Parts: sequence; C-alpha cells; structure tokens
Amino acid sequence: MSWVKKVFPFNAEQTVNIASEFGPLIAMFVVNGITGKVEDGTWALLIGTVVAMAAMQMVLKRLPIFPLIASGVTVVFGIMTLVTGDAMWVQIKVTIFNALFAVFLIVGLVMKKNFFQYIFEKTFHYTREGWDKLTWSFAIFFIVLAGANEYVRITFHQGVNYNILGMTMDGVNVWIMFKIAIIMPATGIYAWAMTRLLQRYRLPEPERKDTVVTAVSGVPVAHKNSATDPSPAG
Repeated sequence: MSWVKKVFPFNAEQTVNIASEFGPLIAMFVVNGITGKVEDGTWALLIGTVVAMAAMQMVLKRLPIFPLIASGVTVVFGIMTLVTGDAMWVQIKVTIFNALFAVFLIVGLVMKKNFFQYIFEKTFHYTREGWDKLTWSFAIFFIVLAGANEYVRITFHQGVNYNILGMTMDGVNVWIMFKIAIIMPATGIYAWAMTRLLQRYRLPEPERKDTVVTAVSGVPVAHKNSATDPSPAG
C-alpha cells in the first residue's frame, strides 16, 4: 500500500474535501450538456452540493469549515443564477471566493494567525516556517486561480457556441470543462507537490505530541531523560 500513498497522499478527509469541491461541478457539466439549460445545470450544482455536505457529515462526522463555507457560498450564488437566469453568478463566485480567500490568508499571515495551521494541524504536522511557506504558496495559487477563472468567464459567453478540441459547447460548458479538466487536476497536483516539498518541515513524533499538549494546556512539556538518573540516592 506504500506505493498508493506515494501516488495519492491524501487521507479520507482530504479526499472527501476534493470530491465535495468538484463533484457538484461535474454534475452541473453533465446536466447542462444534456439539457442545454443553465437553470438545470445550476439545480444539479445545488443538489450535488447538498449531497456533498451530507457525505462529509456521514464520513467525517462533522462539516469541515472550509468546504462548509465554500458550499454555502455556492448555494447563495446558485440561487441567484436560478432567479436571474444568468450563469455569471456561479462563475464569478469562484473569482470572488478565491480572491477573498487569498486576501484572508495573507492578512492572517501578517497578523501571525496561520489559518491553514489552525484547520489542518491535526492532519499535517509542520514547523511554523513550513506552515507559513504553505500558506503563502496557496495564497498566491488562489490569486492565480481567480485571474484564470475571470479570464475564461469573460472570454467565453453564455449562449454562444465554441469549438473546443473538435467539440461544440456553449460558454458555460467551456467554463465548466476548464474547471474540471484544468483546475481540478492542477489543484490536486499542486497540493500533492506541496505535501512532498514540505516533508523537510515535518515535525518528529515527540514534537507533534508536545505541540498538541502545549496548545491545550499552555504549559511547555518537559521531557524525562531516558537514562537512569546518575545522582546518588539518599
């Protein structure tokens, strides 16, 4: 099983998070491609989001903060698309969310409050320098994603058909295909690469336990020497 871990280093929580992010988008792409109506695709997105949240609750026994926020925003902007009939709302949601989240991460770093460390420290165990490097890299990555999403949204218009790699699809499906075929694998590869690169910042097992105990009690942990106390008795 070690080779599986090397190829796919994500645990159950991370896998569910990834599936909850892109599963609803795949549902939207399929339904939108079949019916050609953005309203039907948006309903698929909303239903898929609710199913993803239920799956997270069943598998993880809780709703992780980041997917919960993302799902809530998706529902709000999805409803706006249904009301207006304009797919722009679900599309621009990605730009706004990525840009604001990048700003949120940067502000946290400036204020010495590392959001990723707070959320993922039970899953990953890095030094403070490692957490800061991870957070800075993802802040930049989210800014790039926001810019790329906005470029595709503005370039490919709803109701206009485009020929992409021999396939005819409207602007909304081009955007969904971009998310599924480019953003999804790029995000997975980037996250995988970062976990590999950050191995040098992993904490040894004793330091992991001490970090948790100190965080809970506020009292630094003092280690007992493994060797016998050389001081004479009596």
